[in-house]
Amino acid sequence: MVGRESRLSGVVFLGALLLLWEAAARSGAADRLLFPPVSRVLETAWSLVTSGHIAAQLTASLKRAAAGYLLAAAFCIPLGILLGCVGPIYRALGVVIEMLRPIPPPVVVPLAMLYLGLGGAMKIFVIFFSCAWPILLNAIDGSRNVDPVILHTARTFGLSAPRTLAKVILPACLPQVMTGLRVSLPITLILVVISEMVGSTDGIGYFILDSQRRFKIDQMYAGMLALALVGYLLNRLFDRLQRAVLWWHWGMMQREAEGR
Repeated sequence: MVGRESRLSGVVFLGALLLLWEAAARSGAADRLLFPPVSRVLETAWSLVTSGHIAAQLTASLKRAAAGYLLAAAFCIPLGILLGCVGPIYRALGVVIEMLRPIPPPVVVPLAMLYLGLGGAMKIFVIFFSCAWPILLNAIDGSRNVDPVILHTARTFGLSAPRTLAKVILPACLPQVMTGLRVSLPITLILVVISEMVGSTDGIGYFILDSQRRFKIDQMYAGMLALALVGYLLNRLFDRLQRAVLWWHWGMMQREAEGR
């Protein structure tokens, strides 16, 4: 109930902002060339949707985003758990991780272009590099912070290493792993747009930049609106996925909240 009220308040506030934008553009308070009325932007967006143009651009971007994101998850979750569980390997790779982690992802774009060209591999690599760190660090922290009492209990009951990993470590670190995946989700969209703006002939990032260069400002805002909606929907979908995967965790948190 509280969540619905919060979303309703958000929708009302967003509607008020759009009405203010429409009024400013119509009254001449804002430059109509740079800030076309919202109604015109929505009209342009609708024509792009019905023609299938915006869907084609979003599909190209989402394919690259999914490839980089899933590669980062497939590589970094097992690696993070391994580093969290095996101290010598973590100490050996810790310096390299701490040196690479602060590098801003856009800095990697020229390097990726140099070695991978302007094709899809460059964009996927940039997304992979950007998503890797939140996923890796959360997997490391999650597996390192497993309660030692639980691990000792598993050893006392004679659980083998693979069974301890499957029955104790993975369930215990899963909430933090999901947090890393959630943090990486918006980063994926940011980097796919940046990489497409630098070197691409399709995708929503290219579409937005091309519209700005051609001075089709309403089309540029329509592309931004589509990107914002996709980001919102992805976040909502991930929230539902997280609740489904971590049902036991959410139930425990809810009981704790009710007990306060």
